[in-house]
Amino acid sequence: MRTESATPHRHAVWDWPAQPTALFGGVYGLLVSSSAVAALTEFGEVTRAARLDDARWVLFTALASALAHGYAHQIAHRGAQRHPGVRGVVRAVLAEWPLVLAALPTALLLCGAGLGWWRSTGIEYVAFGINTVLLLCWGLLASLATGRTWGRAVGIGCADALLGVAVALVSTLLK
Repeated sequence: MRTESATPHRHAVWDWPAQPTALFGGVYGLLVSSSAVAALTEFGEVTRAARLDDARWVLFTALASALAHGYAHQIAHRGAQRHPGVRGVVRAVLAEWPLVLAALPTALLLCGAGLGWWRSTGIEYVAFGINTVLLLCWGLLASLATGRTWGRAVGIGCADALLGVAVALVSTLLK
């Protein structure tokens, strides 16, 4: 007879997104790329070459944001570390990889439009929609990891998606 303590602990798929670094980086990366895509709907060109530039811009913005956040975390925790040094800065910056990973779907969609895999006109709306669904999923998975019921987690995921849309639109209006 197996006891509960003898059963190996299985991690659910939604445990990883609930980790603070992954959650922060993923949500922030989606918001950065959503804000960029929202700005493209108003000011962007739709040529294939422009879409390749847009993809580079989204990816560069995500990388710059990751660098800034990692560096800021290193400075903020400098007093708690004995020898922060260059390795500490590199580790802090590399810990921001979820931010860059979250911006990749948008960059890939724009790149695909630039390479002619699909129409470049209107691709920003597709990217914005995908980012909204990803925000919903991220909120859903993080809620499930904290033990909420499916019904409650879906509600929280929907609220997260709506907040993400609002943040992206407000960010666009301020530019």
